[in-house]
Amino acid sequence: MVPDEKKRVFVALLSISLMVVAGVAGVSWYLFRSGSEVGRWAWFAVIILLSGFLVYAAAGIVSLLVSLISHQNISILSRARERVAFAFLPLALRLGALLGIERDRIRASFIEVNNQLVRQRQERVRPQELLILAPVCLQEAECPRKVTNDIRQCRRCGRCSVGGLLELADAYGVHAAIATGGTKARQLLQDLRPEVVIAIACERDLVSGLQDSRQILVRGITNQRPHGPCFNTQVDLEKVKAALEASLLP
Repeated sequence: MVPDEKKRVFVALLSISLMVVAGVAGVSWYLFRSGSEVGRWAWFAVIILLSGFLVYAAAGIVSLLVSLISHQNISILSRARERVAFAFLPLALRLGALLGIERDRIRASFIEVNNQLVRQRQERVRPQELLILAPVCLQEAECPRKVTNDIRQCRRCGRCSVGGLLELADAYGVHAAIATGGTKARQLLQDLRPEVVIAIACERDLVSGLQDSRQILVRGITNQRPHGPCFNTQVDLEKVKAALEASLLP
């Protein structure tokens, strides 16, 4: 799938999710409008709250659609747009499962949407404020040099993508590190405090990382898995280079 097609999956499920919530609100009003006086007032309050939420969510989705279609940012709705995207992701995953859509396809769509929103913010940083964060499965499994504590233990032999990432990190003067999991990734973010992260991982780990680090600009790049998950994975270094050039000050 090309990037625009990937984005459509998540946006479509997001819109359907909103309609589901609206339907629940409507059915609730219909079922309880003829109850007792106290019940009517209680449900009136609930409906008012739900209606407010739906208006906010609809504004966020409209802002998201405008951003994706026109590549223009509605700054006044940017916070609503991002909050709605993250809030509806679990519902979109469940709805997608009911419709027979693979979870990784939905996650990949969400990642593409996130990357476009990051691009539209047009924020650029100095090299020392950017971190390339990669998973340990990029390292060749039989390599005797373990790079989890220090990526510069890599000797750049060309058997895996780690050496290529180091070449890019040196060329652009940015940080690069290997994470063995979510705990290690969070520790690296706390220690280095980057403003922008170029994160490489599978769809599931990328989405989890995006949810955990919403205060940081994260550009996600899914890894390639020719040998299956978590084993001798690869990354398109040209995508990493393009992300670097889009994130750094000229």
